[in-house]
Amino acid sequence: MINLPPAADLPALVASNGSGMNQLVTYPGFGNVRLSYDEANSHYNSMQIDVHGNVRRDLQVQFGYTLSRAIDAATSNGSGGDLNNVSNPYVGWKYDSGPSLYDRTDVVFANFVYDIPLFKGSDSRVLKTALGGWQLSGIVMAMTGAPLNIGLNGDNVSSIIPNTANRPNTTGPVQYPKTANEWFDPSDFSAPAPGTWGDLGHNVVRGPGRDNWNLALDKNFILSEARGSRLEFRAESFNTWNHTQFKGDYNNGGISTNFGASNFGAVTAAFDPREFQLGMKLIF
Repeated sequence: MINLPPAADLPALVASNGSGMNQLVTYPGFGNVRLSYDEANSHYNSMQIDVHGNVRRDLQVQFGYTLSRAIDAATSNGSGGDLNNVSNPYVGWKYDSGPSLYDRTDVVFANFVYDIPLFKGSDSRVLKTALGGWQLSGIVMAMTGAPLNIGLNGDNVSSIIPNTANRPNTTGPVQYPKTANEWFDPSDFSAPAPGTWGDLGHNVVRGPGRDNWNLALDKNFILSEARGSRLEFRAESFNTWNHTQFKGDYNNGGISTNFGASNFGAVTAAFDPREFQLGMKLIF
């Protein structure tokens, strides 16, 4: 946006709810004039580890870990499309430079398939069919929290400058009580002076991480080895240990992030609790 009033006049304009702005802009009679620039920087750096193989004849395991950092200046203050809007047009994209929406510092996953050897090699067909043939498998995932962009409620400079956004000031390092009522400490933030943008960085606050286990237990009942017919039973559990997993990212929401809201800093949503699923399949 290039049709802007002088920055020194912004406090008075906020106090008057934008009255008299037309006399102060570069092009009187025109409102929102946007100009697209080919600029801004982004980068992604990571260390990735992947280990997989057979730990023993009956156990297959895969383990992966990613340590990464993603920085960009992406923002979404309205329907900018290819003329994407910056939060502070007096500063430009640098005001919005910070962790990407998908930035996760640590991501760990593991999966395994274990053929339980109990009665698997038994000479007794009855024991082998009734008690053998069990398989345990699972997928384990853990990751650190995603960035949260803190907004600002109420009348402020972004109320009179279209297609912009504002953030609060910080009063010190952000503290994380990590409770349902206060994921982060709301007292670490304050309103910026009228007519100014807050000094809080873009996406610098972190939401909750996640630790999730999904396990499955399978059993094959052999009906005919010659024909390869069998009955498969499967029991699955999602969020097996029933951990409370707070939501808190761009896609899922889950944390109140607007300074000035009555529940600012509170958790508003969580992922599903433990679920069980049973299945049976006949192969003939």
